Amino acid sequence: MPVRIDIIILSYAKDNALHAVTEQTIRSVLDSEDPEKIAFDILVIESAKDVRPYAFPNTRTIYPEAKFGYNKYMNIGIKATHNEFVCLCNNDLIFEKNWASEILKAIDNDPALLSANPFCPNFHEKAKFDPQGPPVEGYFGVLGGWCIFVKRKIFDIIGLFDENLVFWYCDADYCQTLMKYGVKNCLVPTSVVVHLRSESLKGMKASEFDKLTQIPRFYYSYKWVHHSWLKYKAQTLLFNVKALLGA
Repeated sequence: MPVRIDIIILSYAKDNALHAVTEQTIRSVLDSEDPEKIAFDILVIESAKDVRPYAFPNTRTIYPEAKFGYNKYMNIGIKATHNEFVCLCNNDLIFEKNWASEILKAIDNDPALLSANPFCPNFHEKAKFDPQGPPVEGYFGVLGGWCIFVKRKIFDIIGLFDENLVFWYCDADYCQTLMKYGVKNCLVPTSVVVHLRSESLKGMKASEFDKLTQIPRFYYSYKWVHHSWLKYKAQTLLFNVKALLGA
């Protein structure tokens, strides 16, 4: 029997170009491993409600009624899947051959490893990580939030993701949470997944982009830096007033 891995992909197929991006990600996952050894159960969580009830080929595609939030949608995906191994993914990825087998090998060699991320040439190579090197333990600067591979039991330790974070800072919050609970994370350089860099954000209105990026910054700062609820609420209120006035 093959090892089964849940692949959770957050998609925003609002136009043909972004639809093609998600399809490319799905194809590359399915082509990346020998299906007799590793089988992928792909769950696509689609944010573009107007394309419902379309289902991407070779996937289970769902359309949550809840308003989009990166962590919220990932939690929906985690609750809707059941395999021991789970990979949390953006929709703009290209999975290279044997990426999953290389991570599974690292996990087999280190039972304490509950969280891992693959090597992205667009990020890790520029950061001078050795693409042929051994696993590198670390969090900030090591972990790429666009593709995180975990053992499901990690959620028994850290809980589900903080749904107050809608988009940006979800990966930073995850790093802080792993550090808080002493959970090991490693970059596995021999596992390669190319991140095409936020394709879904292209063409987004500036006001919508700011809302997805700035308010999460205020919340993250409240949670991990200054711990002042009043400061967080004041920053959020000021941001919303400026947005309303078109400042």
